[in-house]
Amino acid sequence: MAELTPGEVAAALPAAAGRPEHQEPRWQPAEAMRAYALIVRMWVRSTMAYRTSFVLTALGNLAATGLDFLTIVLMFAHIHALGGFTLPEVALLYGATSTSFGIADLTLGSMDRLGRRVRDGTLDVLLLRPAPVLAQVAADRFALRRLGRITQGVLVLGWALLRVDVRWSPVNVALVPVMLVSGAVIFGAVYVAGAAFQFLAQDAAEVQSSVTYGGNTMLQYPPGIFARDLVRGVTFVVPLAFVNWLPALHVLGRPDPLGLPGWLDFASPAVALLCCLPAAAAWRAGLRAYRSTGS
Repeated sequence: MAELTPGEVAAALPAAAGRPEHQEPRWQPAEAMRAYALIVRMWVRSTMAYRTSFVLTALGNLAATGLDFLTIVLMFAHIHALGGFTLPEVALLYGATSTSFGIADLTLGSMDRLGRRVRDGTLDVLLLRPAPVLAQVAADRFALRRLGRITQGVLVLGWALLRVDVRWSPVNVALVPVMLVSGAVIFGAVYVAGAAFQFLAQDAAEVQSSVTYGGNTMLQYPPGIFARDLVRGVTFVVPLAFVNWLPALHVLGRPDPLGLPGWLDFASPAVALLCCLPAAAAWRAGLRAYRSTGS
């Protein structure tokens, strides 16, 4: 999808002048999903034009993310437990958060490019196109190679589920897929909120990555090894604990370090939906506050 030239932008300005500056039309989920799918399809077709390059890149991505779990395996070559957790139990935490984060990273990982578009003025092009800006930003440069992270997470999770010592009641069985989907939505909300912050900061990709990639790394380990204040922060401030810690602790039959009520172990879907509300509000506020570079 080619960028507009300055002349084409100028020609399109009168057509866009009828609506408030930098304000998207009324939110229509079907239209947004259609625009997102069309842009993703374009990038996938572009990627698959060089299939050998795609396969090699995806395998490299799979190997790179696999090194994270290899580090944990090497750690357990010298210890029997980490924070009271065995290797299969840590693998369950690792696989769950890696899969959820991988889904969010695949679908919304391009949101961290928004700051660059704000700085160089190319966001104006997206504002002039007859499609929701959020869908365009999310699908921009869709990277199919990120499937490697999801694949690696699913493989580790599958191995953990086979090796972990758990009583598989119907509740525990159902909690695993709910945990994965809810975790992906929570990470997705963090991506959108982080992108909204870039409307103001313009150079905050590292701040966003510290919460997304940093949060994913932290959730790969048992909560008991972290300071209690940090655990409180990722439970009540940025609720990443609902990605995998609380539901996984219920599956494993372990108490959480904060001694929270047991019903919170099942609150991940509700927390995921609640996270979407401030993320959406922040996005709309950021888009309204956007001022073009004028270039």
